[in-house]
Amino acid sequence: MSQLSITLLRMGFLVLLWTLVLSAIAVLRADLYGTRITARGRGRESRRDAEARAEKTASPSRAATGIRTGSISTREPSAAHLAVTSGPLKGTTIPLGAAPVLVGRASTCTLVIDDDYCSAKHCRIYLEGDRWMVEDLGSTNGTYLGNQRVTDPVPFRAGDVVRIGATALELRA
Repeated sequence: MSQLSITLLRMGFLVLLWTLVLSAIAVLRADLYGTRITARGRGRESRRDAEARAEKTASPSRAATGIRTGSISTREPSAAHLAVTSGPLKGTTIPLGAAPVLVGRASTCTLVIDDDYCSAKHCRIYLEGDRWMVEDLGSTNGTYLGNQRVTDPVPFRAGDVVRIGATALELRA
């Protein structure tokens, strides 16, 4: 083998070795620092965050349901509402329409619950015919209607309470 071939092999091996070292450092850095999580609604937000939030459009399910906080909506009295009766979002009401309400920790959910006992997509509340149904979406800690764990879709009547971790939801007519 010529001297040039040996030098090229050494350089190639050196590049491969440094690539391995740098990728190992990147993996360690990702494990140590992880994904940056920002708290919602706490403290002041930067101007860039405010502009980015203003440019975003709400998901169709959230816009269709018109989430309100603190008071019951002024919609017609026959419309049903989903009220949060306990937990960090206590006082929040969601007017229910034709669109299903997805409850969970994911930002794509209609009702976002920041609770360790709530799955990313925990349960779904939807209209089937003329009655409301609640369905667990395979959550780890379960959805409870009263004191019964929900395994299959079950009817959700006015006055019934659904528990998800520390949060309780009540259907109001």
